[in-house]
Amino acid sequence: MDVIHDLTLGDVLAEHRRSRPLKTALVCGNDRFTYPDLDERSNRLANALISAGVLPGDVVVWLGQNCHRVVETLAACGKAGAVLCPANWRQSPQEMVTLLEDTRAKVVIWQAEEIGENVLSARREWSGDARWLLHDSNTLRSSDSSETPETREESYEEFLASGGSECPSVEVEPSYALIQLYTGAFGGVPNGAQLSHNAILAQDLMVAMVQRISEDTVYLNSGPMFHMATLMTTFATLRMGGTNVITRRVDAEELCRIIETERCNYGFVMGPTATEIMKINKDGRYDISSLRTFGGNAEWNKMIQVDDSPWGTHPAGYGQTEVTGMLTFNALGIGSKGTSGRPSPLVQVRIVDPDGNDVDPGETGEIVARGPILTNGYMSRPELNESKSRGGWWHTGDLGRREDDGSITFVAPLTRIVKSAAENIYPAEVESCLIRHEAVKEAAIIGIPDKVWTQKVMAVVVLNDGMSVSSDELIEHCKSQIASYKKPSLVEFVDKLPKDGWAIDYDELDRRFGGGGYPGLG
Repeated sequence: MDVIHDLTLGDVLAEHRRSRPLKTALVCGNDRFTYPDLDERSNRLANALISAGVLPGDVVVWLGQNCHRVVETLAACGKAGAVLCPANWRQSPQEMVTLLEDTRAKVVIWQAEEIGENVLSARREWSGDARWLLHDSNTLRSSDSSETPETREESYEEFLASGGSECPSVEVEPSYALIQLYTGAFGGVPNGAQLSHNAILAQDLMVAMVQRISEDTVYLNSGPMFHMATLMTTFATLRMGGTNVITRRVDAEELCRIIETERCNYGFVMGPTATEIMKINKDGRYDISSLRTFGGNAEWNKMIQVDDSPWGTHPAGYGQTEVTGMLTFNALGIGSKGTSGRPSPLVQVRIVDPDGNDVDPGETGEIVARGPILTNGYMSRPELNESKSRGGWWHTGDLGRREDDGSITFVAPLTRIVKSAAENIYPAEVESCLIRHEAVKEAAIIGIPDKVWTQKVMAVVVLNDGMSVSSDELIEHCKSQIASYKKPSLVEFVDKLPKDGWAIDYDELDRRFGGGGYPGLG
């Protein structure tokens, strides 16, 4: 490691401890921590992890909702050279088992409230050996009067307190993976994209610039902390020495209370949640005027500060988890022809044909990129990693076009994605689940436009000869196997699926059943 020139997340926290000794770093319910508190707690947790046998490259899994402990566990993993995997808490027990098997988790930090039944079901089914730490131990104790010292779950706080307060002596390279997020269900199996210290510490400066994040930022973490859309602003706020205010999950009235109490001055509120807030706060009982966020109708704009940052006026661009959130920014392409702005100054972007050759401006090809924000690759996917990084460029699996003014237009995924609110639903994963039902011969998933949730999931199904099953039965089958938000809302039965050669003709299914509204396609 080049100690003169390199930085890790642990180094950033150590500097904040010196430079911002009185600044609040994290707020979560009644818990408040300064930057010195965060640095010391993450030291203790890192040392406890190391004493428990966690080595560089090992994975610590978070099976819980939003909490300040996600941030301090990330910092602790960074100091120990380990990798944090914050899992989607809405997963089914079987999906949790699949994730635990894939990560080969050394430590699992879990939550009893609301999701404990699913977690414990997965724990019983998984054959792996991990240290399990209950982070909301008071919840379990209050709900289980039969608990004894012999049966009590090991507490996260007790485990953390067992570690020394000194900075761990492990040498951590900035190129080491720091976080693992599951994405891209290629072939029906999700893949754990690993992002390094380098990637996060580069991207957070870019995000801070376009979103106008500073040490004065009080960021409302109400989005899921297993999703880069939330985390990239969490990271930027942390890097700039601001305050991350964390709420366990989205509840409109609770968000109002938190915004008023903490004077949150930045946050992203989904449309349906904003609608609920307007209903709850119609009489102005909560003062949420400090919140800078996307504008909406006149009623909403009177309650909040309309975000006039480059991101607020020209949001998004093109991105994916594998590029630490964003590869191009509309804020960098104001007035350009491309619908996705221009590439970040941290990357190089090309549009190529199947042989890896650049296509001419105006022609469609695959978006490929390289630079410090690119993923280290997927855990335990050597063949996929080799394919995705062929020719020295990361192949995104998405189609795009370079306009004649140099800007970028995202066209479509090579495999289309169905979008439900902020969640990406990969058709192959849902199709794979449907085909596991004994009555189903073939299945195809399309997206039906929806005014509230962007799209609904429709399954088009061919049954095996002589078999029968109802729509409700197939929907329940999916709900039992995969996260509920991925299940079909609608099921259509057909005698056969339209094919273009061997491949299913999804465009024909869209025409037949009213599909559309896919990201980038309209």
